[in-house]
Amino acid sequence: MRLVLIVLLACCRFVAAEPLGERDARHLLARTGFGPTSDEVASYARLDRAAAVDKLLAETRRKAVTTPPVWVNEPAPVRRYQDLSEVEKKAARELQRDRGVQLRAWWYDEIRDTPSPLTERMVLFWHNHFVSSLQKVRQPQWLYQQNVQFREHALGNFAELLHDAIKAPAMLVYLDAIQNRKGQPNENLAREVMELFTLGEGNYSEQDIREAARALTGMSLDRDTGAYRFRLAQHDFGEKTIFGQRGNYDPDAFLERLLARPETAEFITRKLWLEFVSPEPDARELKRLARVFRQHRYEIKPLMRALLVSDAFYAEANRGVLVKSPVELTLGTFRQFGITPPDWRTTMAVNRGLGQDLFNPPNVKGWPGYTDWINSQTLLTRKQLLARIFRAAESADVAAMAGADRSDRASLRLSRRAQDLHLDDWVAQAGGLGRASLLLLPLEPEADSTMMTASPAEAISRLVLDPLFQLK
Repeated sequence: MRLVLIVLLACCRFVAAEPLGERDARHLLARTGFGPTSDEVASYARLDRAAAVDKLLAETRRKAVTTPPVWVNEPAPVRRYQDLSEVEKKAARELQRDRGVQLRAWWYDEIRDTPSPLTERMVLFWHNHFVSSLQKVRQPQWLYQQNVQFREHALGNFAELLHDAIKAPAMLVYLDAIQNRKGQPNENLAREVMELFTLGEGNYSEQDIREAARALTGMSLDRDTGAYRFRLAQHDFGEKTIFGQRGNYDPDAFLERLLARPETAEFITRKLWLEFVSPEPDARELKRLARVFRQHRYEIKPLMRALLVSDAFYAEANRGVLVKSPVELTLGTFRQFGITPPDWRTTMAVNRGLGQDLFNPPNVKGWPGYTDWINSQTLLTRKQLLARIFRAAESADVAAMAGADRSDRASLRLSRRAQDLHLDDWVAQAGGLGRASLLLLPLEPEADSTMMTASPAEAISRLVLDPLFQLK
């Protein structure tokens, strides 16, 4: 019996040390990055599951490699928009619009060029969790600061991120927290912190919201610099009852109450599962992963490691079940094929038309994602975009441009980059059409007997137009 046990354990060790192989490596990198390249897949394929995930996590960054616009650290004085003259309002709108474009272009560059795609995936995840928008906040500097904050904490400690996130100027303005004063409570931030940032709906009462709003009074901004400032004179120092316990809670004490609740770890774990694994969480696995999160005091890396080495992550049933967001589709395609657009404005217009305008989520709940990315119109636009990139721009597009709407014209302009694609070289570097298919699609496409006799350009066009290319 003892011998049998030893043999079984030895077999288990052998299985655990098996290299990932290119299919699993591609799955890992596609889910945690943007358009994995041939070299990246080959590099990770040689590692076993644990070593691959450890390498991925070890290479994450806390700072961007791309130089930001020069104005990002300018002070942003707190001024009421209605106090400006019409001329000042117009100038402010033009400046905000121009800087908003520069800010998106900077992040697009970072997503394409970063040596750690997982970092940018996490920044995008937190951007869609701790939501704010340029449209309401109006100060691009504050959106930049928030983006830097998300990168700093991307795979750090969630408790620290939570404390910092609700004090960010962009958050305070977006959720009206600077209007929350003693005797004049504004409940927006208190409600969203519990519903969207920590506990999830149904795990608090209206009374908890009212008392939490009192705990958050006094949070404000310096009028001259726009930096966070806690105004003691505006804070309600009275005793509050939150989740049945009385105390003299201030903002930090209130957040600690939230972090002490098991629902917070379960809520964040569930969102990460939906983002990285599948649209249908496994309840038992969620409980296990949430325990890991709590045991490591909200450190994000141990949770992500447990998630990414799990059998559930690599299960066949969870392959090709998530829909690429517009940013993943466009920037991932550019990254995978080495395409460098001369100007990001066109890509921004395409992504805005497809429903994902960075720094402008649709509402406080962010982008719902998954099948919401796809409808009859956006699917058509996605396929037209890919068709035009991978089939050399044709003269017919000139006529199409004349009758196209704004979003479609943007995708038509992107097609001009097809002139720079050398798909013969790309397919050769990938190792042939079979490996190209493995790199581009999450699952095996339907058998096509004519594929092997097609030209590289035609074969790649068929692969990127396959519905599987929209999935990850």
